[in-house]
Amino acid sequence: MSAFAFFGAALAEIAGCFAFWAWLRLDKSPWWIAPGILSLCLFAYLLTLPVSAQAGRSYAAYGGVYIVSAVLWLWLAEGTKPDRWDLLGAVVCLIGAAIIYFGPRSTAVG
Repeated sequence: MSAFAFFGAALAEIAGCFAFWAWLRLDKSPWWIAPGILSLCLFAYLLTLPVSAQAGRSYAAYGGVYIVSAVLWLWLAEGTKPDRWDLLGAVVCLIGAAIIYFGPRSTAVG
């Protein structure tokens, strides 16, 4: 379930940020802002769904998923095929995210 929430959050964040990009950099209508804001609100909600005792750890793990999703956006939405460095960097980040999210934790308190 966490993976779906992370990828959903990434799509919502990228789409929301792209709406602002389109308005400011691509000379689209200011009306692009409204769905962008809604998308960013959805992003924030979805990021609360993964099971984690600490928000920061969940956000850090999400970062790797975000990077993979951004590379996919580059390819599928913007039509630029990722090169080997894009792919290598995304894989490294995803491995780091998995270590953060699934790594064994001490049960000691304090």
